[in-house]
Amino acid sequence: MPTPSDKASRFTESVIREMTRVALAHGAINLSQGFPDFPAPDEVKAAAMRAVADDVNQYAVTWGSPSLRTSIGEHMQRHYDVAVEPDRQVTVCCGSTEAMIATLLATVNPGDEVIVFEPYYENYGPDAILSGATPRYVRLHEPDWSIDPDELRAAVTPKTRALILNSPHNPTGKVFRRDELALVASVCQEHDLLAITDEIYEFIVYGEARHVPLCTLPGMADRTVTISSLSKSFSVTGWRVGWAIAPPHLAGAIRKVHDFLTVGAPAPLQEAAAFALRLPEAYFASLASHYDSRRQRCVGMLERCGFAPHVPAGAYYVMTDIREPLARARRRGTAVDVRDDASAARWLASEVGVAAVPGSSFYRAGTGGRDCLRFCFCKKEETLAAAEERLFRMFLG
Repeated sequence: MPTPSDKASRFTESVIREMTRVALAHGAINLSQGFPDFPAPDEVKAAAMRAVADDVNQYAVTWGSPSLRTSIGEHMQRHYDVAVEPDRQVTVCCGSTEAMIATLLATVNPGDEVIVFEPYYENYGPDAILSGATPRYVRLHEPDWSIDPDELRAAVTPKTRALILNSPHNPTGKVFRRDELALVASVCQEHDLLAITDEIYEFIVYGEARHVPLCTLPGMADRTVTISSLSKSFSVTGWRVGWAIAPPHLAGAIRKVHDFLTVGAPAPLQEAAAFALRLPEAYFASLASHYDSRRQRCVGMLERCGFAPHVPAGAYYVMTDIREPLARARRRGTAVDVRDDASAARWLASEVGVAAVPGSSFYRAGTGGRDCLRFCFCKKEETLAAAEERLFRMFLG
């Protein structure tokens, strides 16, 4: 009988997407998967409908419509003072997810190693494996999710080819400071490494935090592939429109791989994306404020229930320790059949009616996160209020 490939046996299905299925099965409020349950901006939706009505319904140029690639270049110039050549550097993909795997397939070889910071968004390890590389993990240390310079340097071997950096960071909400980015940049330059950055939450930052693209640091423009997407900034996670901005000597390879992976992203949605990236500055300035109130609501809700959340500086997730609320529920006489974070997440969904993601799904098996859950707060007020009521009933009632 034919058997699965060795590569497919080295990772599991997405735990995040699995928890959405668990939430649906139990009628739980879904604070697991990171998609908003409120409407996308009306003007962005209208732009998509205009494109469909104008019959922009056939293949776009494989690596992206000229209008979107131009808009992406303008976006980088406007927000980060980075000059981008749309015709030579930009590849539009089916979301940042495809941009990441296309980039890895185009730039690493079987037997190479790729550094991944841990905890990590769950796609990065499988992406490295699918591209034939071996992921090497460097721990981010609590409470501020910092990089130990010695540990980072020790992770580099003669086989190391690339490094993946996600900022603002999923799942922790970490926004890397300029001095931390300078450390990463120095290691990349010292060892001739490619940096692949996932900057999909670039506009969702809070307080004094500031997003700094790694490509803006001295010496990094020619060794950084910058990945982002429409999904998070415009609440259109289902559109699957993302992009990779690469130095010209790498962009051609990424375009070839992308072409044979998906041919191209949806043509009418690319036109809407071009429109969205040109929205007034007020839209982008209000985005963080829009999410900040939800951040405060989610953190406060969890703290009152006895959780110990890490307050995020960016993105829209909260990682939290779960031991105290579980102990509190047991002291109240509740039967809590929980052995680890995975069983805690299933118990919370089935018995409390609120779904979160097990913390261990963001770590290598058996290495971390077993006392943690990740909650997302990109939800409308009614959703957060309903989740709060269910959590309070279990842990405070």
